[in-house]
Amino acid sequence: MDEVSPEETPSQKVPPWLFRAILTGAVALGGLYVLGWLIAELKMLIVIVLVSFFLSFALEPAVNRMERLGIRRGVGTGIMFLALLAAVGLFLWAIGTVLADQIGDFADDAPGYINDIEDWLEDTFDIEVDAQGLLDEFQEGGAVANLATRLADNLINLGATVLQVLFQILTIALFTFYLVAEGPKLRRNICSLLPAERQRQVLSIWNLAIDKTGGYIYSRLILAVISFLAHWLVFWLVGAPFPVPMAMWVGLISQFVPVIGTYIAGALPVIIGLLDQPSTGLAMLIAIVVYQQVENYLLQPKVTAHTMEIHVTVAFGSVIVGSLLLGAVGAVLALPAAATIQAFLASYLERHEVVQELEDAEAAQHPEREPLGDRLRQMLDRVFTPK
Repeated sequence: MDEVSPEETPSQKVPPWLFRAILTGAVALGGLYVLGWLIAELKMLIVIVLVSFFLSFALEPAVNRMERLGIRRGVGTGIMFLALLAAVGLFLWAIGTVLADQIGDFADDAPGYINDIEDWLEDTFDIEVDAQGLLDEFQEGGAVANLATRLADNLINLGATVLQVLFQILTIALFTFYLVAEGPKLRRNICSLLPAERQRQVLSIWNLAIDKTGGYIYSRLILAVISFLAHWLVFWLVGAPFPVPMAMWVGLISQFVPVIGTYIAGALPVIIGLLDQPSTGLAMLIAIVVYQQVENYLLQPKVTAHTMEIHVTVAFGSVIVGSLLLGAVGAVLALPAAATIQAFLASYLERHEVVQELEDAEAAQHPEREPLGDRLRQMLDRVFTPK
């Protein structure tokens, strides 16, 4: 049998590109691992930078207006910071005073509440409750009475947490002040590294972010002021305790805490009203629910149509994504970020006319109907017109 010479056998060599592909893949995987590790380690810094950008975008329109009026940019930024600090301090002082008073009153009145509940349960459902055990918790030596002692034992940990939060707040304030006061210079420095076409794109996205974030804050502030005034009037009329702080709480929390803000804002005043008088709490609950409907269907569409209009589904989804990525901070930043992305896509994506077949199909599914007012008028005419 003739043997095949080595020169005549097919080549069994490994392709030269395979080693390069394996090396490139290994380097890419290693780079992704290092990037993920860096993001995890620097998550707090990333959150601080994102919050600082958000606050700078919100403050920059007002600073730009003051600059056009002849006020230096640094001075205008300082004025806005002082106004923001005063507003936050006033809100915290008002709510802190209410909570301190209510917690003290509740601790003093808790034995009476427990006895009333015990009597009501026994008279209504014939249920015996060991009220004395609950009362002991509020007496000297009880769990509630010893709450201050337990807090004092953890004073060192509490102080460390407070210092950490203060450091983060000061860091955010420093970054935000620089981003606002040196905003134009920062944009010039960034754009100087890019070609002309990319510079226009970066400036367009930056201005969109400022417009949408400023519009978001502006619309929320308008709605918060309207909500504060409406709830203040109603709370005062029904004789609710602390009408001004409670109205401030409802106005701010309902507007600036996404999705669940309405429920959190309404829960505190209603609970305080119920502790004062059940009828007062019920009246406050009805007022909050009615105002929320008026805001959702009348006020909010008119305000956001001129500032930041975003579909409710997109808003809800963006809040979920933001909360999953960055927690509560991401939930707050999600709406202006979604509005910026939406505006950017609307500016750069080309829209086309809808084909006639689609319009006909939609018209068949949703035929035009007379306005509700005209239909009601015709119904009344048929009822009251003599035959």
